[in-house]
Amino acid sequence: MPRKNARNTKGRIISAAWKLFYEQGYENTTVEDIVFESETSKGSFYHYFDGKDALLGTLANVFDEKYEQLRPCLTPEMDAVSKLIYLNHELFAMIESGVSMDLLARLLSTQLLARGEKHLLDRNRTYFKLLRQLVTDGQKMGQLRADRSANEIVKAYALWERALLYDWCLCGGEYSLVSYTDSVTPMYLESYRAFS
Repeated sequence: MPRKNARNTKGRIISAAWKLFYEQGYENTTVEDIVFESETSKGSFYHYFDGKDALLGTLANVFDEKYEQLRPCLTPEMDAVSKLIYLNHELFAMIESGVSMDLLARLLSTQLLARGEKHLLDRNRTYFKLLRQLVTDGQKMGQLRADRSANEIVKAYALWERALLYDWCLCGGEYSLVSYTDSVTPMYLESYRAFS
């Protein structure tokens, strides 16, 4: 039970922080604001995080929470390509409407400069586990090509998504991330569909 409470406390801190970062901006959000919003204590905050900057790497946790919410929507009637397109659309819609460009750019830059753990590449994340499951199942059902391993397809897909996010940040959000991904991701994923 204590382990679950610890996970809940850490999760509440992360959720509160990203809510405040979006509403008030990163610079205008203090540790005190996060502690108040998460209904935790400063001691709890510093137990999990060295400071506010340490929370930048936790955006991957927020993304994984979204994937957990989306998992039940992946119905058996959808083929593997449709499931990947759906996940991409929903996550990018959340990012475009709920994560500031500044924060996303900070996350990407911290991952580039990180010497230790790179959260976006952590293969134990919900993101990678779900992708591996979808790709493996899609290959077993003959929906995705089998001349590439599941790991190769997952790696290429994750790289594709990071490239889209990086370009959107690089261009300062001058175009709609969701509209763009909706137009190009289906074409990209067609290259992984099994040959009839």
